Order: sequence, then C-alpha cells, then structure tokens
Amino acid sequence: MRADRLLSLLLLLQNRGRMTAPELAAELEVSVRTVYRDVEALGAAGVPVCADRGPDGGYRLLDGYRTRLTGLTDAEAGSLFLSGVPGPAQDLGLGAVLATAQLKVQAALPAELAERARRIQDRFHLDAPGWFRDADEVPHLAEIARAVWEQRVLHTHYRSWRSEVHRELHPLGIVLKGGIWYLVARAGEAVRTYRISRFLDVRTEPGTFTRPTGFDLAASWAESSRRMEESMVRGTARLRLSPVAQRLLPAKFGTKGARALAEAGPPDERGWVEVDLPVEKTAVAVHDVLRLGVEAEVLEPAELRAAVTEAVTALAARYAS
Repeated sequence: MRADRLLSLLLLLQNRGRMTAPELAAELEVSVRTVYRDVEALGAAGVPVCADRGPDGGYRLLDGYRTRLTGLTDAEAGSLFLSGVPGPAQDLGLGAVLATAQLKVQAALPAELAERARRIQDRFHLDAPGWFRDADEVPHLAEIARAVWEQRVLHTHYRSWRSEVHRELHPLGIVLKGGIWYLVARAGEAVRTYRISRFLDVRTEPGTFTRPTGFDLAASWAESSRRMEESMVRGTARLRLSPVAQRLLPAKFGTKGARALAEAGPPDERGWVEVDLPVEKTAVAVHDVLRLGVEAEVLEPAELRAAVTEAVTALAARYAS
C-alpha cells in the first residue's frame, strides 16, 4: 500500500507541479505527517523532490524530471472504465486503484492533452443517485464485486419482497441504475437480477464457475428491464390534464409520460388535453394519479375512476374531521 501511495505522490507532483503538503494529504487521503514521511522516502530513493518555503511554497520535482513508471496494472486498466463515476468506483473498492490509474494516464499524455484532460475533469461531474433519496446501504458490494471479477460462487442470504431466501449464485455482472446497485447472477439455469442492498449476508466460495459463453451484460439488463416494465403495466388510463399537469407528466412518469403527452389530443378552450397513460394495477395507479393532484381527472377505466373517487373522498373526510 505504501509503494502505491509513493507512486501516486510522485505522479501528482509530475502532473500538477508544485503542491502543498495539505493538498497532497487531501488527494492521497492521508495525514500531513504521512506526506512529510513519504516525501522523505522519495528523496531517500533518489527522486529529486524540492521543498519551497513561503506563502507560495510547496513540494515540486526538479525541473525536467519525469518518471517512466506509467504502466497500468490489470486492476488499474479495468478501473478506467469507471473514471466518470468516482463515487461508485469508491463503493466497489476501486477508488485508490482508479486514482492511481488516472495519474498514470495523465503522466503518459503529452502536456497539451494532459491539460485538456484535467480541464474536462474539473468541469464535468456525474452524480448518479436521484434527488431527495438517500443512497442504498450496500455493505456487501465490494465482496460481491470481487466475486464478479474472479468468477467465484456466492452463497447468499437475500431478503426478497415475499421472504428471506438462501441461494447459491454465479455472479455475472453489476449494474448501477438511478443510484441503486443491482447484481445480475445465474441461479440454477435462470439469470436473475438482485438488488444488492437486500443481501443480508454473502459468502464467497473458494472455487470458480464457468461464465456462460457469449453472455452480454448490457443486452441482458436491457431485456430484463423491458420484461419488468411490461409485466408491471396492467392497462391504460384515459386522463384529462391541465396545462400544469402536462408540464408535470414527463417528470413524474418518465418516458411513458412523455410519450403519452406527445400523442395527446388537441387542447380544449382551457388548454386541457386528454392522454392515454400506461398504468400498473389499480392500487398503484391511484397513488400515481393522485401525484398530479387537482390538475388531472381520470376519465377511464371506470374501475380506476371509482378507486380515485373513493381515495379522494376518504382524504376529504379525514381532513374535515
């Protein structure tokens, strides 16, 4: 670990020029005292690190010095695919590996390209989780990720919607969707999807399994998502929407809301339109429609209109008491 940190410190000075001890400590996630010791170790190893004193001081490499130690390890090369999502990389246990890989790439680039890469990194940031929602607690994510990398069998204790189950899984891949981590794994002969926060316990077996020939994680996830969305839709609701609800529909119902709005009929004299919106079972559909408040009216089906009427009547009675 210390060797990796010394290399990271060296590459930071090479890529960024003069840096203070507190700046280096923040980048390396260590104490300032540790930085002092590491700088001394680099000097003892023959690396020409200069210390400039004063308000504009800091550590820098002797002019013209460049290390050639920029080859990537297997783990570092793999971690580069997560370079746009540092938070998830940290969750996977690859934060330090990714940081070192990025420094090595920057050190190997010509000066102009390295500066362009730094500008992009300073100006663009991806924040995966949605608004107003805490990220899932995923204490077993790093261990599951290692099992995916190494093709190791997992014995798991999982809490599903219905019950708790114990299963042996062959982990095939990990997906981050809307800030939520999922494991795609083979259970018996079926490939299934598991929400990682619902694993109560995981245990990695010493043996490995054979990955299915030709398995495509992206294609499998797309097909699984399509099947799930189709299975949840139970019918279509005919809604009458005010101009306010028309603005809310895509935000609250995503692509299906945007598609319904695009296919809406002509507005009436007040600007209200009628749309056909795919909905889930009645209990869920009632909750969804009520999110639009008084800006929407259910026209069809009669069952959903009656259920919304019952819910609104109950709410009115509760607040009237």
